[in-house]
Parts: sequence; C-alpha cells; structure tokens
Amino acid sequence: MTERGEALLVFEDGTVYRGKSFGAQGETFGEVVFNTAMTGYQEILTDPSYRGQIVMMTYPLIGNYGVNPIDVESKQLYANGFIVRELSTIRSNHRSTMDLHDWLAQHGVVGIEDVDTRAIVRKLRIQGTLRAVISSRDLDVASLTKKVQASPKIVGADIAKEVTRKSTDRWTEPYTPDFRFETMRAQEPRYKVVAYDFGIKQNIMRSLVVSGFDVTVVPAQTSAKDVIAMRPDAVFLSNGPGDPEPCEYAVEAVRRFLGERVPFFGICLGHQITGLALGGRTYKMKFGHHGANHPVIDLTTRKTEITSQNHSFAVDPASLDSKRARVSHESLYDGTCEGIEVLDAPAFSVQYHPEAAPGPHDAMYLFDRFRALIAKHKASGSAPSTART
Repeated sequence: MTERGEALLVFEDGTVYRGKSFGAQGETFGEVVFNTAMTGYQEILTDPSYRGQIVMMTYPLIGNYGVNPIDVESKQLYANGFIVRELSTIRSNHRSTMDLHDWLAQHGVVGIEDVDTRAIVRKLRIQGTLRAVISSRDLDVASLTKKVQASPKIVGADIAKEVTRKSTDRWTEPYTPDFRFETMRAQEPRYKVVAYDFGIKQNIMRSLVVSGFDVTVVPAQTSAKDVIAMRPDAVFLSNGPGDPEPCEYAVEAVRRFLGERVPFFGICLGHQITGLALGGRTYKMKFGHHGANHPVIDLTTRKTEITSQNHSFAVDPASLDSKRARVSHESLYDGTCEGIEVLDAPAFSVQYHPEAAPGPHDAMYLFDRFRALIAKHKASGSAPSTART
C-alpha cells in the first residue's frame, strides 16, 4: 500500500474532521450519507444511485476482503467519495484481486480514514444530510468551507441523465456461477421486458433474467411511444440517483404506461417516479435510508422482510389518490412508504432493493409477483395490442 498523507473532511457548516487520505489524491464534493451494511462496500461504490454522494460506512473496519471484478454493480465507481473509520491493510479472500485503496486510486475516488464515524452519524441524524468536501490537496479549512458551500445540491438536479446508458442493449447474463441462489424458479414462458436505465444495477438485470425475462435495457429518456413500439410484455423502472421530480420525461412515460395499461414494476427511483406519475408528491428525507438491515412489512401478507435500501427521497403516502393506488409496503423503522400497488392499472413498485440479497432472499418474491401480474393481465384479455403475441 502506498504512503498516504493527511486529509480533511469539511462540512458546509464548517465542522472539520482530520484523518488520513486513501484512494485517489485530490478533492471531492457531495452530500454525506451513512450506510449501515457490514459488508458490500464494493457493490455500494459501484451503485449508480450514489452519484452525487459521499458514502460513509458505519461498520468500523472496511477493506478486509479486498475487491474483485465480479462483485460490481456497474462498469465504474459512482460514489463521489468514501469515508471509513479504519481501512484494513490486509485483504483476506480467495476471490480478491486488489486492495480497496489501490482500487479507489485506480478509479479516481478520494477517500478518508481515521475519522470518528460514530460522531459523524450522530451529527447527520440530528442535523440532517449535509454537503461536505474530502481533500488531501487543499488543507485550509476556511478555503474548503467556502468551496463546499458553493458546491451543487442534489435537490432539483436530474442526475439520472448523467448515469444512464447511451444506447439500447440486450442483457442476457444470469448470476455468476459462484453465486449460490435458489435455481428452482419458473422459467417459462419467458416474458419480454423493457427496462429503463435510470442508473440500473447489474444484479437487477441478472435477477430479471433468472426470473424468466428476456431483458432489453433502454436509456432513461426513451419515450413511452418508442418502448411500446418494441411490443414488450411489460416494463421495468430501475433505481437511480438524485431527486425524482426533475425526471419529467420519465414521469410522462409512466403516465402513458398507466393509461395504456402496460404492466410495469418499479424499484427505488422507479418507485418514486411511479408515485409522481400517479399524481403524488415526493420529499427529501432528513438523512435517508442507506443500508442492508431495514425491516419492511408487506401490508398484504403481513410478513416482514429484511431489505437493502439506498434512497434520500420518498413518496408522500398522503398525496396518493386512494382510488388509484394504495401503500403496499411500509418501513418498520419510521413508517416510510416502501411500496405502492396501483389499483387502476397492472403495476406496482417498491422503494427497496429485492435484488441486493440482504435477507438474503426475503424480497425476491417480488420478481415472481411481477411475472404473476403479467400472466394475469394477459389471461384477462385486457393486454394492449402493443404487447407481444
């Protein structure tokens, strides 16, 4: 591991934490969010939903199993920066090909360690999410405070456009061979699904393939007209970063799907876009949900599932028209709306990530529920003429 020097973490209110630099040298800005997962830092750093944010892990020792080319959620690192209490200098895992420090340096991600992460969590829980800068270049607190106060805010920014793909692509890859998964899942018939990429994770696409879908992935700004022309059996709305309200192009597309009764399933940002398309509102949470241990109750079955979550915005359930939609899932932490069932169209959405295996498979039933929704819709004879025959 290369020699590392001093680094500063400076918040927009002028609060300073002094630590050690790791990863890339330089300066980076973003909203600081804390993630409560004990493992999964590689998946977190490559999740496009973290664009615009500096991620802090609450577990005190990070990096002990290194990194590998398999456990990634995209082709690059999207988190703006990384904060840990202690960076492990030892990596112990037979799949590891690189240590965390060198991996971040290779991808240009600035990190800081040896700071009091417990104190920072308390700060964010009390004050709410704050912007900050990590710097190993400029160590002048007054200078950094001015810079972070002038840095961009997430509210009102359309970040999904920054992370989406540029072209329409097929996705055929299932889980990797060493991923131990319940393979006895219904595979036929295979339904054709068009997935919107608002920042889609690779494991979502793998989960769709394993669950019996032929997957075509389209850029975020693809119109509903163009998707319907592809004659899908259903549409999938992916996760993604930032504020859902500026994604007006996506909201308009989902309104068209609702009107045409095209079946769809949304996750995370896709869930928030669904809420907006139904005429509801979204709001910025105080410090969001970021972790792999969040209990959610399915209000239909009354079963509780342990979920993985990563969102700073939420749907206001009071804003939903009770004749059009109902809350289907709810957080057992704070009562946040975690799912919507659409009552006047074949569609539903959830705020959390069923593909992230926190339970480990508590929420995978949602992909089966999606298949069942499509089958019921087709059997009813109400499928639009645009659906594949």
